[in-house]
Amino acid sequence: MVDAMTPNPARDAGSLRLCMMMQLLHQDGWHVDLLPDDGRVTAADMAALNTYGIHIHHGGVMRWLRQHGKTLDAILLCRLSVAAQYLAPSRHLAPKAMCIFDTVDLQFLREQRAAEISGSGHMRRQSAASRRQELALIRDSDLSLVVSSVERELLTKELPESRVELLSTIHEIHGRGAPFFDRSGLLFIGGFGHPPNEDAVRWFVAEILPLLRARDASLSLHVAGDITQEAQRNLTQPGVEIHGRVDDLSSLMNHCKVSVAPLRFGAGVKGKVNMAMSYGLPVVATPIAAEGMHLVDGFDALIADTAADFAEAVWRAYRDEALWTQLSDRGQDNVRQHFSPDVARNTLRKILPASDATTSSAPRTT
Repeated sequence: MVDAMTPNPARDAGSLRLCMMMQLLHQDGWHVDLLPDDGRVTAADMAALNTYGIHIHHGGVMRWLRQHGKTLDAILLCRLSVAAQYLAPSRHLAPKAMCIFDTVDLQFLREQRAAEISGSGHMRRQSAASRRQELALIRDSDLSLVVSSVERELLTKELPESRVELLSTIHEIHGRGAPFFDRSGLLFIGGFGHPPNEDAVRWFVAEILPLLRARDASLSLHVAGDITQEAQRNLTQPGVEIHGRVDDLSSLMNHCKVSVAPLRFGAGVKGKVNMAMSYGLPVVATPIAAEGMHLVDGFDALIADTAADFAEAVWRAYRDEALWTQLSDRGQDNVRQHFSPDVARNTLRKILPASDATTSSAPRTT
């Protein structure tokens, strides 16, 4: 497996998904080597990934492929930037390996939606270039992975002869750690290195939070994720509490009353939504944030588009214990049905059969 950098489950949902994928493959008998493209590997990284049974390497992807490529049964390339560099060399250096392009989310779709929000001509051109490159890589791969059924349907229309499989985010069910009346505040999860997150928080703080604080001046938004010092200074105001990266989110998940996902553009499936629901924390989301999540407004989440409607939905979930409990219970059911390790394991076994790995004389390698 090659990713842009060493995955850290505390940093982003994509990292959590990749670590869970590696763990599931290891459990099925695969020998998994991980190569971060930036070459940065710390002792802590090694220790953490060793717990998943993963062998992590640094010193150059190409050098490692030249040494070991002929032994590989599969190569998984994560994200457009990585696949663009290494798909063709992988074909040459690992001739018997299945080449898998893990899109993580479709970059061109995310950029296209950002262009629609911003009106940026530059972003429109960037999206068109990414689209050409991403579709070519999917066409040239043996198999491609997407995290959203919406993206799979899009690619089925665009590239009907390409094999595309759905392997979404992966979450254990943590369960509800505190009752309705022992909670307060709202929670947003997501680092500002991902542009949709920064846009979402700025929109929420500027247009939605004031509507809520007009009803309850004590109500506050907790923001967890990597955020620059400059962004923290710009967002600092009454009712906004910035925590930065939080290695263990359980305390915030069990303290806050409602999780908000006010994303106005993006692609893929939103790990912040899955994560909150896995803790029984009700979610209010925009249609973009709910895309591909199998969510039904009023059943397992509340979905709203405008600032006024979003504020009203948050207020309903925040004040109505019966509604809150329903959303909490059914949100956990949604994760269990669509985003659990068992669901991911079944997809991985379809792609990379466990029987081949566990019955051979030696583990297969990826």
